[in-house]
Amino acid sequence: MRHLRWIYPKTLPRYKNTTGNCCNHNNMKYHFITIEGNIGAGKTTLAHLLAKKLNARLILEEFADNPFLSKFYESPDQYAFPLELFFMAERYKQLKELLHTTDLFQSITVSDYLFTKCLLFAKVNLPAEEFRLYQKLFEIIHQQLLHPDILIYLHAPVHKLQENIKKRQRRYEQSIPDEYLLKIQETYLSYIREHNIRTIVIDAGNADFLGNEEHVNIILKALEEDHYKKEHLYQLFWVPISQSVHGPFAFLSIR
Repeated sequence: MRHLRWIYPKTLPRYKNTTGNCCNHNNMKYHFITIEGNIGAGKTTLAHLLAKKLNARLILEEFADNPFLSKFYESPDQYAFPLELFFMAERYKQLKELLHTTDLFQSITVSDYLFTKCLLFAKVNLPAEEFRLYQKLFEIIHQQLLHPDILIYLHAPVHKLQENIKKRQRRYEQSIPDEYLLKIQETYLSYIREHNIRTIVIDAGNADFLGNEEHVNIILKALEEDHYKKEHLYQLFWVPISQSVHGPFAFLSIR
């Protein structure tokens, strides 16, 4: 586990809040940056803002095109498998086309989803036999794609996720139960503990990316660091992510 560091807070330097143009983007070490998190965590908002700051190419998930999405929330058992198959096919097509197209004017790419998201949601939504079939298809497809240089994971408590879900007023999301969001959250955190992508975990429970430019600048500053060679990641404050997670995370906490 070389890319994600498990450390204790007393060893961590802390960022100072800064305003304005905090970073030299010409020194950016990561050219494919992916943002992930639970439903309503703020992935797309942050992706837009980072892409603008970095003059980066932006890849956004086209979830609204999935004809099974609203049906899934009404009848999960009936529509989970076609929902996940459609998402996987569309994500693969989008990433394959965009990431294999050279852009001379934009050397950095920011995406608001990780392709492995397909497998994580399928693990929660599908029964065991369907998941095994889905996993076989995923493994065939996944090896054909480029992997991100670094993952930014936005962690927020369920009540904050529900607040954000209510604010964006997508009709089919309004009845998502807390238990479902908790399952998704636990699945993401288990993946982060096991995967080999460099990761910055951000406690985004109090983040206001649109209203507070400092919050975006803090993340940009973190992206200037070489997290592969460093002994640890950086943070502002130390707060436990979840009582269900064993062992400490190194992460940025925005207050």
